[in-house]
Amino acid sequence: MKFEDLLLETGGFGRFQILILFLLCLPRINLPMHFLLHSFLAATPSHHCAIPRQEAFVNLTTEELLLISIPQESDGTFRSCEMFLQPQFYLLLNSSLQPENDSIIEDCKYGWVYDHSQFTSTIATQWDLVCEQRGLNQATATFFFIGVTVGAVIFGYLSDRYGRKAMLLVSLVCSVIFGMLSAASTSYSMLAITRTLTGVALSGISLIVLPLGMEWVDVQHRTISGILTSIFWSIGNMLLAMIAYLVRDWRWLLVAVTGPCLLSIICLWWVPESARWLIANGKVKQAHRHLLRCARMNGRKDFTVSPEALRRMTTEKKSGESYSYISLFRTPVLRKISLCSGAVWFGVAFSYYGMSMNLTGFGLNMYLSQFVFGIIEIPAKLIMYVLVNRVGRRQSQAWTLILTGLCIGANIIVPKSFTSMRSVVAIMGKGFSESAFTTVFLYTSELYPTVLRQNGMGYTSFVARLGGALAPLVFLLDSVWRSLPEVTYCGMAVCCGSVAFLLPETLNVHLPEGIEDVEKTQVRGPLQISAPEGMPLQSRLK
Repeated sequence: MKFEDLLLETGGFGRFQILILFLLCLPRINLPMHFLLHSFLAATPSHHCAIPRQEAFVNLTTEELLLISIPQESDGTFRSCEMFLQPQFYLLLNSSLQPENDSIIEDCKYGWVYDHSQFTSTIATQWDLVCEQRGLNQATATFFFIGVTVGAVIFGYLSDRYGRKAMLLVSLVCSVIFGMLSAASTSYSMLAITRTLTGVALSGISLIVLPLGMEWVDVQHRTISGILTSIFWSIGNMLLAMIAYLVRDWRWLLVAVTGPCLLSIICLWWVPESARWLIANGKVKQAHRHLLRCARMNGRKDFTVSPEALRRMTTEKKSGESYSYISLFRTPVLRKISLCSGAVWFGVAFSYYGMSMNLTGFGLNMYLSQFVFGIIEIPAKLIMYVLVNRVGRRQSQAWTLILTGLCIGANIIVPKSFTSMRSVVAIMGKGFSESAFTTVFLYTSELYPTVLRQNGMGYTSFVARLGGALAPLVFLLDSVWRSLPEVTYCGMAVCCGSVAFLLPETLNVHLPEGIEDVEKTQVRGPLQISAPEGMPLQSRLK
């Protein structure tokens, strides 16, 4: 008897499964609030050098004081990182006579003055992470994603050894602790460390929530369950926009996005451990108790499967060949699949987070951009679940990523004065980006054989998180050329999307079981046997 048969005995997909999925969707909302928080947490408002001895210029207006103290750019705006060595009073007579001698200009020596009309406080204003220190500001997001990468390794191993629910509880508790410590940071070093540890903790939620829910769902309902869970990521996107709009101080913003984890901890009381995991690890009495509860809630009081029957289902460890990440590169076809899929994953995550963190570059204010970006993801997810079964995985993957890059590139050409057009192009790009993310989970899980599927997903997830960690640092390239970050995102998305054409099509092709199936299929052609049993977990990475 397979576990799917047990689920049918307990009523299949009923009230029990709906309750579990709903309770597990709550912590999913928390993930984008932290993963995309950098745009608000580290926002850099308009600023200029602090002017010393202002009391000596009481007869001058603020504009006049800036005019004689701060050099101007060619467009008339005051520079953010430089000031005059001495007041240039002649500029009061003709402000267009900007000095061409850089020897009378120096870097800010007395700190900065910030525009607090939009943000009461951010980490940039808290520790003056501007000008020469601007890299540290962007690195905050990189530190967080490094933590997410490390957490994936830690919680992936621990959840298989000690159980899904126990490690999910640990992850939620640690998220609350480190999130609150981040809000209480007294130095940038403390913030960098606590945000990294927050990333480690939140990675556990990202990895565990979806498998725990899916392991209670039958094959026929895995796709709809994946859609439902994925949509809650988009809801978290929209909630982040509303919370950030209402809370303009970075410390209280961290508290606001971390607090809901407490509700998830309470709700976890009603979520059972995975019966699949319990049976596989010989804990049949606990599994039987949860299955009885499932049957009763689903109205199947005639459930009579005994613990002895469950014990016979216990997975026995088999001796034989062991597989590791190295196995992904040992044979020619698998090597090609691994290299190409790794490139695709990198491009998907790199472009997704690049667009998500550039909320002010598309013609809308950052709060509206965040909200609209969340809304557009929902129809994008629904459409892709149809397209991947009509036009195929390879074409869907390649063109959604290429179109993402082209939309980013289009906004390099569209003048900034065309705000409406820039907004439309950006929203289309975000939709294509989310479509690429939706497709890549399904496609990758079908490319790898069963004996290496988890290793393959782990490897590609690691590469994707590397792309997420590098994405915010690319914004620093605007000091070389203002459009260079967008050119980088565009070029990477188009190139990585083109790599997808080198991968085999998996539509209506049976899932390979062993390495030899992958190698032979490329020689003999795909076998049209059956579609894969279900959609994998769409937002395990994000």
